[in-house]
Amino acid sequence: MYDDREDQEHSEDQERYEDQQEDEEHAGDARRARWTAAGTGALLTLAGLAAALLRATGSAPALVPAAYALGAAVCALAAVLGFRGRTRRALWLLIAGTMVMALGDQFD
Repeated sequence: MYDDREDQEHSEDQERYEDQQEDEEHAGDARRARWTAAGTGALLTLAGLAAALLRATGSAPALVPAAYALGAAVCALAAVLGFRGRTRRALWLLIAGTMVMALGDQFD
């Protein structure tokens, strides 16, 4: 009888330990997703701003640097949202910002 109770306590401790390990894995995945979204947003923001400045000094139509700047602004918003944990929205904004920059490149 005593062994049954001890086995039951051991299995409950094992389940708690496995649940804790799983929670730590999910927390690590969420942290990695936040940093990835924030870093990618910052990188695309810098690339868009650099492209906007380069196109503004050239002979490109005014729509081209404006599109790059707008796309960079959208990517900056995505970086902020990604840093705050809104990674799904950040992903979609990164896609939208990159598409705006690509559309601006088509006018060149």
